[in-house]
Amino acid sequence: MIAKYKAIFLFLLLQTSAFGQDLGKVYFAGGCFWCMEESFEKKEGVIEVISGYSGGNTKNPTYEEVTYGNTGHFEVIEIIYDKNKTNFKDLLDHFWINIDPFDKYGQFCDKGYSYRSVAFYQNDKQKDLIENSIVKLEKKFNKKIVTYVRKFDEFFKAEAIHQDYYQVKFLNYLRYKKACGREKILDKIWN
Repeated sequence: MIAKYKAIFLFLLLQTSAFGQDLGKVYFAGGCFWCMEESFEKKEGVIEVISGYSGGNTKNPTYEEVTYGNTGHFEVIEIIYDKNKTNFKDLLDHFWINIDPFDKYGQFCDKGYSYRSVAFYQNDKQKDLIENSIVKLEKKFNKKIVTYVRKFDEFFKAEAIHQDYYQVKFLNYLRYKKACGREKILDKIWN
C-alpha cells in the first residue's frame, strides 16, 4: 500500500518538474540496497530512492540472477533529488559515510560481487568529483579505497518486494541490519 501511494506521489511530482522543480538522478551501490534506500530517503533534498540493479550486461535481471548468477550487476539505488536542495557532491559525501570503502569482498555481512560498492558517474564533472574524493579519503585514512568508479549506463528497477523494504518489513529489516553489524562498522570507520 505504501509503495502504491509513493508511486502516485512520485508520478505527480515528476509532472510538476516542468513547473519549476529541477530534479536530478544519481546512482550508487553500497551493498544491501535496503540499507542504502533507508539512509538516502532520510536525506534532505531527496525525493525518492528506488532499489534496483545496474553495472552489468543482463537486461531486466531478477534478484536471484544478480545475487547468484553472472550478470555483472550490482545492487544499486536510484536517487531522485531536488537540485535546488542538494547536489551530486553532497549526495556523494553521504554515500561515503554509508559504506565501507575498504571492503573488496562486498559490504558488511553481504559478500560477493553484486554487493561491492560503486559510485556511478554520468558526466566528466561527476567522475572528477568521485576521483578527487577518493584521493582525499585515501590520504585521510592512509588506506586504499576499493570502491569501483563506473560510468552509468542503465538502471533496472528491482522487484516490488525490495522497494521500501525497511518500512514495509520493518522488524525483519531491523533484525537483518543489526545482525549485519552495519552501524557498528560505519561508526568505527567514520566516527
